[in-house]
Amino acid sequence: MIEARHLRVLRAVARTGSFSAAARELGCTQPAISQQMKALEKSVDTPLVVRSGRGMQLSEAGRVLLKHATGILAGLSAAEEEVAAIAGLRAGRVRLVSFPTASSTLVPPAVARLRDSHPGVRVSLVEAEPPESLAMLRGGECEIALAFRYPQSDGATASPAPAHGSPREARAEANLEAQQLSAGTDWSDLVVTQLLDDPLVGLLPAGHPLAGRGGPVGLAELAGEQWIAGCPQCRGHLVELCAGAGFEPRIDFATDDYPAVVGLVAAGLGVAVLPRLALQSVRPDGVSTVPVRTASGVPAVRQVVALTLPDLAEVPAVALMQERLAGAAAHR
Repeated sequence: MIEARHLRVLRAVARTGSFSAAARELGCTQPAISQQMKALEKSVDTPLVVRSGRGMQLSEAGRVLLKHATGILAGLSAAEEEVAAIAGLRAGRVRLVSFPTASSTLVPPAVARLRDSHPGVRVSLVEAEPPESLAMLRGGECEIALAFRYPQSDGATASPAPAHGSPREARAEANLEAQQLSAGTDWSDLVVTQLLDDPLVGLLPAGHPLAGRGGPVGLAELAGEQWIAGCPQCRGHLVELCAGAGFEPRIDFATDDYPAVVGLVAAGLGVAVLPRLALQSVRPDGVSTVPVRTASGVPAVRQVVALTLPDLAEVPAVALMQERLAGAAAHR
């Protein structure tokens, strides 16, 4: 097997014309050069240098190998420089996948701080909800996935309730969807960076009797309301929380668009529960926000995390991006 160090010796011998001159150029002894040349000739099974009255010259095989050695050593030098740049955070790439509320609240300050300190590191972003974002991470389509889950669920997600009056087939589809979402909360093979606990906030029409209370609202107090639900995972968690409070919510509207949720609530068409991060990127005009308590009296929250694979966690740019995301979350 041809080694790079042997190719460097061959290049020095060809350039200087002798083993002793090559040794001086490379900063080693003449016997060491001789040994490495013998090792190289043994690996290719043919002489590479010939002695003549004028000194030492390369054989035909030596000239062919030198021609290729020049490109190989240049490529190795370039590779070493690129790797050193990545290790030293002078270069690198981090691909983020994030759910929308984190994209608008946590990602911008985190990326801005990273770019200020390490402008050579490139960061890209695409949006996807879990479990799709986790599939992208495991499939090699990103280095970091921002995701969330609900701790009250203990890793399981309730069946998302279909809209009021929908047929039995829709409920069966919802059960299948719930199973897929539950699989997306298994993070045992990933490195998990806890970013924050995102409180869930109740949205009530401005004239609602509970809007002016000034304190937390228990979910049981909203049992008779019409509901506006969000993404499938959020909808499933809402159903589970309401079941714990002793009722099944009547979900008349389901939308992933948070401004639409606010608009529907403001129009008096129902009540909703949204993460606080979502409200930081939406103007809640015409609605009242109230803290929400579960049946056990504790605040309802979702856990927001940054996920990566164990090998990727050792990459300097990925580790730094995780730190910047944690810093952005700490200021929320």
